[in-house]
Amino acid sequence: MRHIRELLDSISTGIVALDANLQIVALNAAGQALLETSEARCIGQHAGSLILHSADWLQKLKQALSTNTPQASRGVSLVLVSGQEVRVDIIITPIVDGEGPFRLVVELTAVDRLLKISRDESAQHAQETSRAIIRGLAHEIKNPLGGVRGAAQLLAKELPNAALAEYTDVIIREADRLRDLVDRLLGPNRQLDVQPLNIHEIMEHVRNLITAESGNQVVIKRDYDPSLPEFPCDRAQLIQAVLNIMRNALQAAAPNLDQCEIILRSRSQRQFTVGAKLHRLVCRIDIIDNGPGIPADLMPAVFAPMVTGRADGTGLGLSIAQSIISLHGGALECDSRPGETRFTFYLPMDTRDA
Repeated sequence: MRHIRELLDSISTGIVALDANLQIVALNAAGQALLETSEARCIGQHAGSLILHSADWLQKLKQALSTNTPQASRGVSLVLVSGQEVRVDIIITPIVDGEGPFRLVVELTAVDRLLKISRDESAQHAQETSRAIIRGLAHEIKNPLGGVRGAAQLLAKELPNAALAEYTDVIIREADRLRDLVDRLLGPNRQLDVQPLNIHEIMEHVRNLITAESGNQVVIKRDYDPSLPEFPCDRAQLIQAVLNIMRNALQAAAPNLDQCEIILRSRSQRQFTVGAKLHRLVCRIDIIDNGPGIPADLMPAVFAPMVTGRADGTGLGLSIAQSIISLHGGALECDSRPGETRFTFYLPMDTRDA
């Protein structure tokens, strides 16, 4: 059985093996990543538990089992238990006169996998270009800003009337505010302090902060995978990234914080591509809120600096969060509609190339 396990995990497409009762007897690494679950959760469960609205899915399986005839479907939309929708090509192969419990082998190939890789590469390139432009502009702003502040300090010392100093104080305060804004535009400016950490400790720390900030009004539900191992990351930086994302949910829900619900979910995914790099194992974190959603016209630039839907917002929180995740070699994604906004970030747990 061990060699079968190794063979299944070496296959890049999702493989689900079922017995005669359509109970799951094996789920390879690629299948776990595609279906956003773990084999430990699925073994012994009915095939219908893998997805929502499973009537068509089960009908195809039963037909293949009863007729001993392979079934193939292209571009099928499956709604996972997490609520995510994936488009896959499905090939169902009956095992006739085979040894062991396998009676059906289901092969799942994500239709949009190559499209996602291309989209991630384009997004990464656009992000790097944007950062380079912002760094150049920020330095061009900071240099004269220092001169303005210095001149205001000198002017304050030469004023004949001390009461006029309030005007130079305003100049100095505003110069400091702009300098802080420019520093935030530049994003994290120190190297990562990487230590093996448990991601759930970070999530719980931020959960406590958000609970306190909201006056215990927000409902925060947790759906953690306790099997996730420790992996190298910068605790302070990741706390800032998660805090920025969760504060975004609070700000969107205000002033009705008592109606705000946030779900924190963790999972592991195998053989997952971030940008152009395939990782053996990544940590996936979902932060889901039930707020009004992000306006459709803002979605294409949701991580761009200075883009915000609030009059009093700086539009830097999500941009900084993306920068921090990118520094860890990961990726941050967003999907939003009225009633549900989902931020998902992926962090490599195996830093070696697959």
